[in-house]
Amino acid sequence: MEFTAGGRLEVRITPSDVGKRVSVRRLSDPGARPEKFTDTVGVLTSWDDGVLLITRRTGETVRMPESSLVAGKVVPAAPARRRGPAAGFGELARVTARAWQPVESEPLGEWTLRASGGFTRRANSALPLGDPGMPLDDALARTRAWYEERDLPPYVQVATGEEGTQERLCAALEERGWRREVTAEVRVGGLAPVGDREPGDVRLSRSVDGAWLRRYHRSGGEPGPHMLRVLGAGPSVWFASAPGDGDVPAAVGRCVVDGRWAGFMAVEVDPAYRRRGLGTAVMAALARRALEEGASAAWLQVETDNESARALYDGMGFAVHHLYHHFRSPEAGT
Repeated sequence: MEFTAGGRLEVRITPSDVGKRVSVRRLSDPGARPEKFTDTVGVLTSWDDGVLLITRRTGETVRMPESSLVAGKVVPAAPARRRGPAAGFGELARVTARAWQPVESEPLGEWTLRASGGFTRRANSALPLGDPGMPLDDALARTRAWYEERDLPPYVQVATGEEGTQERLCAALEERGWRREVTAEVRVGGLAPVGDREPGDVRLSRSVDGAWLRRYHRSGGEPGPHMLRVLGAGPSVWFASAPGDGDVPAAVGRCVVDGRWAGFMAVEVDPAYRRRGLGTAVMAALARRALEEGASAAWLQVETDNESARALYDGMGFAVHHLYHHFRSPEAGT
């Protein structure tokens, strides 16, 4: 916080700082004795009619009256990264999108509308990586119409928590009644440490087969053509299987190699085989193949409520780079 020459806290932000990362202290209960304060760090996404809106790294928005401010200042755009490969948001956003390609897409300015028959939100949501080329309300109306034409709920995928992410768009969607349904972490780490782990008895294939799909929980036993097209698309795609009892693998995984990046997804282990290191083994086998293809950095995505997977990735050295959120139109059916 900032202090005046007399040692008092000072508010050193103004409405002209909208869009910048700030740290503020406010009275949490004006008039209470003793006084209680709350500190908030995030992007100042609006300052209108005496009310500030700050969006935290997690995507949570905090509203506060200007009159409650005790101190405030602009802070560096993002904390220094101490673990994992260096990467900007734009690079990672495009790499992760290429690893989960939709069946159908259409540009909307610098947004991309993506559809895949409803298979995963990532492949059935608008990806905004710049200016849509029209006012936001018009872009959202066009987005809703495009998905409704395909009998799909309209979603927009928005990122927070890193320099260049979309806190202001996140806040704008919330103000318009769009509902945040899912939040996931995008994590990064070195690829070689993953490949150094023991791969065990893991088979790799360029194509997905029926046995792999029977372990993959999203297939539901009857994989449709949209699912197969999404799973098989990407710069260099590999599938891994660890044998189990019968014809269903004990563990599976998918990896997409794209230049220096290797992305891990669909890593699943039969509950009966958990705590045997099979998830790690699948990732190690995929990592070794990715290293052979020249990759050096790794990424993955994990939903914030998946505590067991997050613990596994913590132990493997993956650090959170940014978060993304899927917002659903308030006009979509339940």
